[in-house]
Order: sequence, then structure tokens, then C-alpha cells
Amino acid sequence: MCGIVGILGRGPVVGQLVASLKRLEYRGYDSAGLATLEGLRIERRRAEGKLRNLEEQLRYCPPAGHTGIGHTRWATHGRPTESNAHPHATENVAVVHNGIIENFRELRAELERDGAHFNSETDTEVVAHLVESYLQKGYSPQDAVQASLPRLRGAFALAFLFKAHDDLLIGARKGSPLAIGHGNGEVYLGSDAIALAPLTDTITYLEDGDWAVLTRTMCVIYSSDGSVVQRETSKSGVSSLLVDKSNYRHFMAKEIHEQSTVAGKTLAHYLDIAAKRVALPLTLPFDFKSIQRISITACGTASYAGHIAKYWFERLARLPVEIDVASEFRYREAPLRRGDLAIVISQSGETADTLAALRYAKEQGVHTISVVNVPTSTIARESESVLPTLAGPEIGVASTKAFVCQLMVLAALAVAAGRERGKLSEIDESNLVRELIEVPRLIASALLIEPQIEKLARYIADTRDVLYLGRGTSAPLALEGALKLKEVAYIHSEGYAAGELKHGPIALIDEAMPVVVIAPYDEVFEKTVSNMQEVAARGGKIILITDSRGALEAAVDTLMTIVLPEMVASFTPMVYAIPVQLLAYHTALVRGADVDQPRNLAKSVTVE
Repeated sequence: MCGIVGILGRGPVVGQLVASLKRLEYRGYDSAGLATLEGLRIERRRAEGKLRNLEEQLRYCPPAGHTGIGHTRWATHGRPTESNAHPHATENVAVVHNGIIENFRELRAELERDGAHFNSETDTEVVAHLVESYLQKGYSPQDAVQASLPRLRGAFALAFLFKAHDDLLIGARKGSPLAIGHGNGEVYLGSDAIALAPLTDTITYLEDGDWAVLTRTMCVIYSSDGSVVQRETSKSGVSSLLVDKSNYRHFMAKEIHEQSTVAGKTLAHYLDIAAKRVALPLTLPFDFKSIQRISITACGTASYAGHIAKYWFERLARLPVEIDVASEFRYREAPLRRGDLAIVISQSGETADTLAALRYAKEQGVHTISVVNVPTSTIARESESVLPTLAGPEIGVASTKAFVCQLMVLAALAVAAGRERGKLSEIDESNLVRELIEVPRLIASALLIEPQIEKLARYIADTRDVLYLGRGTSAPLALEGALKLKEVAYIHSEGYAAGELKHGPIALIDEAMPVVVIAPYDEVFEKTVSNMQEVAARGGKIILITDSRGALEAAVDTLMTIVLPEMVASFTPMVYAIPVQLLAYHTALVRGADVDQPRNLAKSVTVE
């Protein structure tokens, strides 16, 4: 979501602020701004749209201050306009904010009664006016922030800059992530280590409820009760180089093509390839034999990875799995048996709903595992056990390589559970591991169908609606394919379990409806062919994604048949994800959409 940067520098900080904000573009945003101290005044620059618009303003009149805060905004309250862009400021304080202030209306009404004048539609501006109200009563900046924070309901990461205080930044977090960076005579605040990587590799992550008072020589962290606390300082492994697109037009294309490599890297971390066994990189603090049920919680694409893993855990380990989208799980008060297992999945490790689900699970006394791509994230730090996906930085908003790596980790975990529960023999495990080892090669082979996908994309780009169908582990992949097309190409698309076609969706089939059928040749292939025949009988345009045997035996007329390499059916989603990702990407290109930063979307959803 919104990106935050703060710098107490030794020289002008505008260039550093802009560079750091560029590293936060991957989070998704619709406006940007910064504020610096210029003598005794706060100087702001804000712009609607992309960072280049802000840079254009700065080109003609760059502030020279050595203290500053910057922000990329993803709109929640108020339209994406310059007046709603951050920082928001009063006479004595400027603030940038990631999150939502849930009680902003009542605070705004109170502050307006006391004479405050508001210039935006945002919830954030109340924070500036609230702190200002305490400053006007004679409070110091530190005391004003301390008095204000308990009055804010919701989730937030905040960075404050104060007039006439050139050696002071104050940061606070509740729900949304915030990190302190330590430099040589300089101190930084940032939404994540990626933003701070060019400036420092020494990072302190604030815990939930913390707030920090920073000067160039001192960093004091307070907990929510006002007591001074110590937080661990660590070395960040994030590259100081801005991740680039290499020779690709977009990050999404690069990340799709990286999947063979990162899948192999992830496998090497979870398998003893020579022994053909799963070798988890940590000892789990429980025995799978004692687990009666697994609860999997995630959002978006990560949720579909969980749906696929449900098939694996239930088939390979005979473990019942309940799966929820985290936004529903956190409120329905699900009964969890103490000693069972909850798995949460998140690319960023900062997803607000998923983090809340993790905390609920811990309160219920269940074991927790997080499958995350950022091992220093809040979800990782608060989980009992962490299984990193090792996908590397994923910059494109639409998740691709993180999804495949999540599946890799979950597949290895399911095999380990089956072995530990006595449901898989050594031979079974060895055979499954051999299948997993083949997946990176098969992904590389699947990428060769890209020219065929480009041709198909020109047809799909002119349609209004698309259906995706699949059975077994291909059913969640149908949901993921539909989500990808929505996300980046802005085409209405829906995914269904193929057997559900007759229970409603078939009413939509006509000569204008493309139907993407994900059907590897497996034990349910013939059932899926029956559904394709129902589509064909009504004039629907079938795009069949299958293997050579499936293409031979389908015996149904198709608009296009995409033939993937043959493989054993156990882990097909990791390979069959390739064509659905490529189809979304190339369709978006034809339609002229912003592939890496689709409208209205954010990479890291840190608010409800």
C-alpha cells in the first residue's frame, strides 16, 4: 500500500527521498509527495499520478533541506488528487501515513469545533491537526505524538517532521509496517528494507504499538505503554541496487520467466535431492501425527495457493484442511483445536488481514507456520515457524513467481506431513520428490508456448467476459487465471470448478464467450471433456490447456489448444500456471494496460 520514507541527513535529502520512493513504486500508488525543513518552515511538494510528475515539480524548485519525509499514496479516503496527496501539514507538523484511521470523522468534527481548518478529504489530515492541537497547548513534539497515538483507532504507520526541529523525526506503527535504518551520522524511516537499501543495510523493525524518537545520534523506541524498549537490529539482505527489468518490457514478464530458476532454488532449500527426500530447513515444533486439522488462511493469489495445497494435504497426508480468505476468517471466530496447525500465506508478509488471522490462531493455541517471501516481515517474525519461498523481490503487483514458489513450499510440506503420518512410504516419497525435481524443467518448457499465447491474447483482448474451468487442483488454478485477467487486463472473468458449470454458469455461454479449460490428462480428464462438450454445444469458444495426450483424446473443437509438456498429475498447477499468467500479461499488453501497476491495486495490502 502507501510507501513511507523519512531521512535525517547530512546534506540535502530530496534526491534520496525520491530514489527511495522509486523503490516503493512496486507497492502501488496514485500520487506522491515529500516535505523538508527549510530553515524555520516546512516546504512541501506533491503531485497526482506517477513519481515523474513530482520529479517535474522538483526540477524547477528543489528544496534544500537536510530533514525530510516522503510518501507514495494508495487512495483510501478521498480521490487521488494533489490536495489529498501526502504529506499533510499544519503550521508546525507534517505527517505521512500508511493505513486507515477508523475514527477520523469524530476526530475531525472535534478538531473543527476547536478551529482547525482542513484542506483534504483524507483521514490522515486529522493526525496532523491532532498533533498540532497538542503543540498549541505547549506540548513538545514527543509529548504531542505520545498524547495523540492512543486517540487513533485503526491501522497506521506514521512519520512526523516538525517545524524548527531539524534534528528530529518521530515514527509510529500499529498494524502497518515501519522500519528504522541506521547510517553514518544519518537516520532513516521506511515502509520496508527495500526502500532503505541504498541508504543502509542496518535495520531495526518496530513492533506493533511501538513509536520511535529519532535524531542523527540517537534512536529511542517506546512501546504503547510509554516505556523504553530495545528492538533487535539486523543486517538486511536486500540488494542496494534497484531491481531492474533486465531485457524485459515489464517486471511481470521478467518474473514469469524467472519461475524456472526460483522454483529450482526453492526446491533445493526444501529437498535432499540426492536422497530423493523432503528435508525441511527447520525442525517443526510439533509432530504431524498429533495434528487433526489444518487451517489455511491467505488473501488473493496466496489464497488460491492454499486451495491447491488443500488437495495435497488431504490426499498425501490424509489431513483435513479448512481454508478461509483472511478477511473473513478474522471476523467469524472460527473454533480452532489447541495443538492443531494454522498455515498463513503471504508474499509480502505484511498483509493486514492475514496478520490478524495469524494473531487469532496464536490466541487459540494452535501451532503456526507462515509461508512468506520476506523472512523479515511482521508475519514471519510473529509466526512460530517460517517457511520462506525464496522467490526474490517480486515487483509486479500481480503475483506470479511468488505463487509458484508458494506451491513448491506447500507441496514439500504436504509430502513431509504424509511421510510423518505414515501415509506415504519411502518409495512414495521418493517418487513424489522426483516429480517435484522435474518441475523447474517443465516450467522452462512451458514458457516456450509464449508465441501461441501472444496470438490468443489478440482475440481475448476484444472480449468482455471470460470463463475459466478446471477440476481437482486445476479448479483453484482456474480461479487464479480469472483473477490474473481481471487484475492486469481489466476483463471480467470468473473461474469455476468444471463440475459446477451446469449449476449456473452455463447460462452465460454463447458464441461470444471464450472458455479457458485447464485440463491436464489425469483421472478427471474425461469428466472435464464432458463439460467442454456442453460448452461447445452452446457455441462457446474453447481454449484448452492440456498435454499431448489430452489434446489427442479431447475430441472437441477448440478455438486453440495449448499443449504443455507431459507430466505426472500430482503437481501440475506449478506448470499450468505459466499459460494463464502469460495470457493475462499479453492480453493486458494488447489492451494498453499498465501491467506492472494495474489501476486501483497495491502490491502489499496493509489495510483492511
